Amino acid sequence: MKRVLLSALCLLLITLSSRSEDGYDLWLRYDRVANQQLLSKYQNEISGINITTSSATLRIAQKELSSALGKILDKKITLQKKAQEKSVVIGTPESSSVIQQFLASQKNDLGKEGYYIRSQKVSGKRTILIASNSDIGVLYGVFAFLRLLQTEHDISTIDLKSIPRIQKRILNHWDNLNRSVERGYSGISIWNWHTLPDYIDQR
Repeated sequence: MKRVLLSALCLLLITLSSRSEDGYDLWLRYDRVANQQLLSKYQNEISGINITTSSATLRIAQKELSSALGKILDKKITLQKKAQEKSVVIGTPESSSVIQQFLASQKNDLGKEGYYIRSQKVSGKRTILIASNSDIGVLYGVFAFLRLLQTEHDISTIDLKSIPRIQKRILNHWDNLNRSVERGYSGISIWNWHTLPDYIDQR
C-alpha cells in the first residue's frame, strides 16, 4: 500500500511540474541567473531603466526589458525619468537627449537598424546605453542585451556595436517540400510548395 501511495505522489508531482512549463514562452523565456555570484553582480550593475516611450515600438522595448530584467535579476526594475547611477538608458536621438549626445560623439554609421550597447558615464554616472537611430534598432538592441545577460556575459565594460549587413531580415522556415515542418508548433507548413511560381521538382 505504501508503494502505491508513493507512486501516486510521484506521479502527481510530475504532473504538476509538467503543467508549470507549457512551452508558451519559447525563446522569450527569462529565467533567473543560476550563478549566485554573477546574479549579485548583475543586480548591483543595473538600478533601473531610463526611457522616453514616444512610440509603440519603444513601449514594446521598454515592456520587454522591464519584464525580462525583473525575472533574470530577480528584483523589481524601476522606470526612471532621468538617467541615474547604473541606469540602462535606451532610445534614439529623437527620444533621448542622452542618446543624442552619445551618438553625436560617435561615428554614427549605424544606419536604420544598427545599435550600440555600451557601458558609458553620463554626467558622472555609470550607465549602460542601448542606442540606435530608429525605434526598431532599439528593440533589436534590447533583445541583444537580454541575450548577453542570459548567456552570462560581463556587462561592466560592455562595448558592442552591431550593424546588419543586409536591408531585409527574413524568416527561416524549417519546412519540407511535403509541407511537414521540422520545428513547428502549428501544424503543416503555410506554403503549398507545388502551387508556388518557379517550383522545382525534387527530381
